[in-house]
Amino acid sequence: MSKALVFAEGRGEALKEASLEAIGLAAGLADEVVAVAAGPYASRLEGFADRVLLLNDQRLTHPLAMPCARAMAKAFKKESPDLVILSATPFGKEVAPALGALIGLPLMSDITEVRRDGAALTFVKPLYTGKVMGTYRVERTPLLFSVRPKAYPVPKPGKSTATETFSPAFAEGDFRVSLVELAEKEAGEIDVAEADIIVTGGRGMKGPENFALLRELASVLSEKTGAKVAIGASRSAVDEGWIDHSHQVGQTGKIVSPEVYFAIGVSGAMQHLAGMRNSKLIIAVNKDPDAPIFSVADFGVVDDLFKVVPELVKRLKES
Repeated sequence: MSKALVFAEGRGEALKEASLEAIGLAAGLADEVVAVAAGPYASRLEGFADRVLLLNDQRLTHPLAMPCARAMAKAFKKESPDLVILSATPFGKEVAPALGALIGLPLMSDITEVRRDGAALTFVKPLYTGKVMGTYRVERTPLLFSVRPKAYPVPKPGKSTATETFSPAFAEGDFRVSLVELAEKEAGEIDVAEADIIVTGGRGMKGPENFALLRELASVLSEKTGAKVAIGASRSAVDEGWIDHSHQVGQTGKIVSPEVYFAIGVSGAMQHLAGMRNSKLIIAVNKDPDAPIFSVADFGVVDDLFKVVPELVKRLKES
């Protein structure tokens, strides 16, 4: 019987949706799914995983990368899984390579598709900042890989989940890094990595006060569609201090794959395109007809965003 070990990421009562996506993928590839969790959010795994290993250590109330990698390594030794899966979130990208070093497995990172081909698995992932897609066929197990958020849907619950306490021994130095401060996001703010729709502003927004236009558009889209809508930003907008870095999309920000991506006043620098070009539908607004963003856009409007966005909001409200 095949088995998959999945790292379930969360904090407090909140479970990362990307972890459920990874568990759903695991369920399609293995007969048994075992999740490792490090907090109260483990209760959210009920119905999704076959078993949950709940880390019993107060020092992991706010999970840290090295202790989580160590715990996963201990779980790997205990469970002997065929597959080890993490989400390619910012935190997952810290844990996965450390875990690979601890268990002696190479890491296949940021996977967007996995297909079973007999006894082998075929992986698809973006290369060269998303300009091409690489396909790899692997016949050996065990395998360690991370899956890009939004690459797979959240599954429906339906399993009978058994939870057991897991108390691995940590190495000296695993907790050398400690949490100094935790800055909470504004209430109700959606992480761009978990959003269904992202409304992103660039240098063309001309100042922080004009992001209110995008927030109004995001609010209307959320109301009309019921989707999770987040505000994104280009690196230039973040560098100008107009919006917090947590909103940044791109190589030096977050890699996203939403259903719909609005690029408003975004020129489309290479590092930005690398972070959003795999979005399902891209809508760009820019007054420069030669802006690189139009090379990846499905729909483009060449006009002043300060005319287009208010009109779009008006039409959506009337619909």
